[in-house]
Amino acid sequence: MTTLTDGRPARANLVLASLILVAAVANLNLAVANVALPDIGKAFDASQTSLNLIAVGFSLGLAASVLYLGAVGDRYGRKTMLVLGMSLSIPASLLAGFAPNEQVLFLARVIGGLSAGMAYPTTLALITALWSGAGRTKAIALWSSIGGGLSALGPLVAGALLEWFFWGSVFLVTIPLAVIALGMTLWLVPSHVNESADSVDHFGGMVSVVFVGALVLGINFLPIDGMKTTAVISLGVAVVAGIVFVLRQMRARNPLYDLHVAARRIFWVAAVAGIVVFGTLMGVMYISQQYMQNVLAYDTLEAGSAALPAAIVMVLVAPQSAKLVEARGARFTLLCGYVAILFGLAVALLLWDESTSYWAIALGFMFLGAGVGLAGTPASHSLTGSVPVSRAGMASGTADLQRDLGGAIVQSILGALLTAGYTASFTATVAATPQAASVSEQTEAALEKSFAGAVNIAERYPQYAQQIIGAARSAFLDGDTRAYTAAIGIVLIGAVLVFFVFPKRDEERALLARYQAEDESSEGAVRSA
Repeated sequence: MTTLTDGRPARANLVLASLILVAAVANLNLAVANVALPDIGKAFDASQTSLNLIAVGFSLGLAASVLYLGAVGDRYGRKTMLVLGMSLSIPASLLAGFAPNEQVLFLARVIGGLSAGMAYPTTLALITALWSGAGRTKAIALWSSIGGGLSALGPLVAGALLEWFFWGSVFLVTIPLAVIALGMTLWLVPSHVNESADSVDHFGGMVSVVFVGALVLGINFLPIDGMKTTAVISLGVAVVAGIVFVLRQMRARNPLYDLHVAARRIFWVAAVAGIVVFGTLMGVMYISQQYMQNVLAYDTLEAGSAALPAAIVMVLVAPQSAKLVEARGARFTLLCGYVAILFGLAVALLLWDESTSYWAIALGFMFLGAGVGLAGTPASHSLTGSVPVSRAGMASGTADLQRDLGGAIVQSILGALLTAGYTASFTATVAATPQAASVSEQTEAALEKSFAGAVNIAERYPQYAQQIIGAARSAFLDGDTRAYTAAIGIVLIGAVLVFFVFPKRDEERALLARYQAEDESSEGAVRSA
């Protein structure tokens, strides 16, 4: 396949559609679990921590593997990785859909994430390799906006399915899409485009998997009574693995993650900025779906469709963000996105309670969608623009880490705060009850582990059902207040970083030109040698 003079490949629209469809499989799989969490909790009598792990399992598998598998695609064939990823996603979705218990469901979600780790980073790597100039910016904007929109539409799709089918149906819905994406990939996507001939740092890749996995699990286990030692060990493993990874990349002949490129100001600030943006989106989607079903008593379709304003605004705003990046620079566009996200979080913190009207729900989601739509394109564009094409896998892997590592970490932090707040509030409520002495340890543990546990106890003791559900709703709100407050703090830190460190438009363009000259000089020296 040849590249045309306008910076687009032949059959550009079809090629881009196939890449977006591959990304859609990952985006939908990432988003559909949240709406089903209350039903999954009831089906398995799962704790809030188990629900956190099920929700984050896909992100965990994807974030842990995306750097390594992106480099493997750069070396051994990006089309091959697309095919393998779509092929593996089908049995992973089947296993999740028919999982007999919460442990198998978590495992299936991780495997699904690994399949996405094969395919998802490759989509952006191919866009970087096949498009150039303004055409690349527009392609990334479409890839980002449609992907983000599908993530926001995931709850609606899942909610509709849950009205008529069992909870496992939300994991089966992507199978037809995966089959179509697999066929389009085989037909349309070129086999080899600007791929690297360098060997892959397999040891560094395995260490990166251990680092991300241990970090996410440690964060999730930290608030659980009896799991503190496991959490500390996991976080310790993450620290050691992180140090080993950095040392390995400094010494490896062909590093998995080029620290020289990663140290470029545009690259690392954009990476952190994206982690904040996409992590906040995933964290809010995770908490809000449970809030609407548990506290507001929305059914699954109502809860899923409630997030629709975020998807609509995101799809409308993202193409405009590409124009804003060209006109005002990535820094200005990122900051506009951060402001919108902060407004959305403020609405959630101040207005979302037990008697919230839908207008307040929609308003929060609209601000959130606008923020992600504005910030998503510059975060991804700055990464891909600051690396050589031969390192497209590293850039796309980092862009995916923005979503997946950011999502896994921020969602885990917010989920841990939700769990801790819920448990502390319910513990205090039980202690203050006149009948506290008559509540067995088993019953108290069930009440405190999750909202689903409280619902099951309420069904066993209907005479106390109203008090139990009321206390559970109050406890959930105490937990999500902690989570939204932390999210605001995280976004403010990200905004301060972008404001003071990310270059303004003219300096950004000068830096990008300098990076390109350095890369061309380096590649020329390698060819001469």
